Amino acid sequence: METRSLEFTTSARAALLDESLKSALGNVKEGFIAKRSTAVRLVPEWERIRGEAKAVKDHVLENLDHYLLAYEAQVEANGGQVHWASTSAEAARIVVALCTKADAKLVAKGKSMVGEEADLNGALEAAGMEAIETDLGEYIIQLAGEGPSHIIAPAIHKTKEQVADLFHAHHGRYGLDERLTDRRALVNEARTVLREKFRSADVGITGANFLIASTGQHVLVTNEGNGDLTSNLPRVQIVVAGLEKVVPTPEDASGLLRLLARSATGQHFSNYTSLMSGPRREGDIDGPEAFHVVLVDNHRTEMLAGALKEMLRCFKCGACMNHCPVYGSIGGHSYGWVYPGPMGSVVTPAMIGLENAKDLPHACTLNGRCAEVCPMSIPLPSLLREHRRETFVRQLQSPASRYGLGLWSLAARRPRLYRVLGRLGVGALHRLGRRRGAFRRLPLAGAWTQGRDLPAPQGRSTFMQLHRAASRAAGGGETQRRPAVDRAGNAS
Repeated sequence: METRSLEFTTSARAALLDESLKSALGNVKEGFIAKRSTAVRLVPEWERIRGEAKAVKDHVLENLDHYLLAYEAQVEANGGQVHWASTSAEAARIVVALCTKADAKLVAKGKSMVGEEADLNGALEAAGMEAIETDLGEYIIQLAGEGPSHIIAPAIHKTKEQVADLFHAHHGRYGLDERLTDRRALVNEARTVLREKFRSADVGITGANFLIASTGQHVLVTNEGNGDLTSNLPRVQIVVAGLEKVVPTPEDASGLLRLLARSATGQHFSNYTSLMSGPRREGDIDGPEAFHVVLVDNHRTEMLAGALKEMLRCFKCGACMNHCPVYGSIGGHSYGWVYPGPMGSVVTPAMIGLENAKDLPHACTLNGRCAEVCPMSIPLPSLLREHRRETFVRQLQSPASRYGLGLWSLAARRPRLYRVLGRLGVGALHRLGRRRGAFRRLPLAGAWTQGRDLPAPQGRSTFMQLHRAASRAAGGGETQRRPAVDRAGNAS
């Protein structure tokens, strides 16, 4: 598996200077965040639904083997076949084998993040097949030779002008020579190209938003209808999904769907929400001749047994990255692998190895906004701190970082010493910075001051200011004696 974590710092710095990227990322705030806020506000029982959804997924994770086997049995009863892949590479081999058996020349693909994990496009092309993405965003980044920069909107980093250039460069072979710039015209041009691909595809590959154990169905949610066409028109359908996607019943899936679209795009419901199962039956007017499901582990069972278990509640809505100030500044490609944003900073180290992604858990301000908006109540900051703890224990950080944290920890475990050192440090910086009011350069803070000035402290630590404010509120004035502090740092 390709190691790209060492590129994070460099990529993030470059992204900060990319004006086109900055313009494109402005759509996140104007679109996803505002629409989600409105959609959630219109559901008074939002927190109750959120709590019920968490309970359902926690129950499933405690009984995952039972529900996966029940799902497999129902798929087979519906005439389909389930394949188990322990790694992403094995998933790619299974998919290639199924397509080869079907004598496939053209494979139509719906958006699938698990498919990105397995690099299905690369595997299919290496086997001599053409793989075409049918989700508009995925199609755009396929033409650009890039991976997705967002879970819900893979091409959100592209401006309209960049999309126009891509279409003009690639669509001439279809007789579409005019460079169009109108959004609707660009969509229609992509539809013209993809329509023939749908008709000609031998195999269709999609992901799944949920797998229903009691019925053997899978739920597929899209806004473009490409998932339905990819599933129903080709001779063979393949669903590629992670183990964690299973839910007990259609009713459970319905509850989760109430959260999904509102959290992802601010819609009450996506344009297309389909339940599918098995190959075409007698009397059906459409559907594939053969139906396969590839269930992918790829370190998910390791997460299930460890400290990152709660991450498996994630149903990939993208709300965490929409509200993340780091993602909003650098976009998704800086994260270096399939999953960007806060959830990616948790998942990527688990899947490709913390040693290969040691920078990602630190690409976070720990402001907690991601956990607040997560519809599945995943404590993302806590999981990121767990990764940070592991990087320290395994000595994956630079020596300077480890020694610095070690010295801070030494003082932080001794509250009185910490406050004394804090007062000394704040006082010294106050005196040194009094003339200019800010520092342009500071030892051990070069990364911070490289892009911004550090305001000079006012001369008192936060603890001292809070204590003085409390004293004034109590009528004791600023001369009131500082309260005694026990060994745990608690005021008495």
